[in-house]
Amino acid sequence: MIQLYHGSVRILERPFFGGSKDHNDYGNGFYCSENADLAREWSVDDGRDGFLNSYRLDEAGLSILRLNGGDYTILHWLAILLENRRFPLTSGLAKEGRRYLLAIFSVPYREADVLVGYRADDSYFAFAGDFLNGTISLRQLEEAMYLGKLGEQIVLKSRESYAHLEFCGYEAVDASLWYPRKAARDRSAREQYFRQDREGWQRGELYMPRILDEEIRPDDTRIQRILY
Repeated sequence: MIQLYHGSVRILERPFFGGSKDHNDYGNGFYCSENADLAREWSVDDGRDGFLNSYRLDEAGLSILRLNGGDYTILHWLAILLENRRFPLTSGLAKEGRRYLLAIFSVPYREADVLVGYRADDSYFAFAGDFLNGTISLRQLEEAMYLGKLGEQIVLKSRESYAHLEFCGYEAVDASLWYPRKAARDRSAREQYFRQDREGWQRGELYMPRILDEEIRPDDTRIQRILY
């Protein structure tokens, strides 16, 4: 049994299958966190209060795909993000990188009942864009994913998983308290990112052009060693 939290503008006693947007990180699904404070932050916007909904998920009999486990790398996560989210790819390198990642690092995530993986926000899309454009290496991208300390998100993907979810209650979330924390988290991630040495080519590092030129694949030990 897992305790989950979902931040929303509404009280959601009975989330329904298919009720999400298709262009979220992992497509249509019900997005939750095991961290109540992160869910509180995501429930509010500037000048708009929200609600923290709490649930219990019975994992018994459900197939759970863990992107942050040892079977996958950050390139698998990025391939899923590129499949679902819409953000501009301005260079030929980035467009070719997208094509390659979708072809080689695709994940059968739609077949899982529950998916566990990185939680993304606007700053994370900027980091991913820099990697696709060859500005930062794969190792630097992996390290950048931890700067905002957004943790993992747990996504219910199948109709069966919704049937295993039990509503436990809710609380009102005050935007005047939690939105500044949300904004500070994103600002801190960006500031730390730009303080890193992102200039210059670092010998031995895996950049997008090298991944394409060498046609690096998921079983390459150089990628597996990068897992942060």
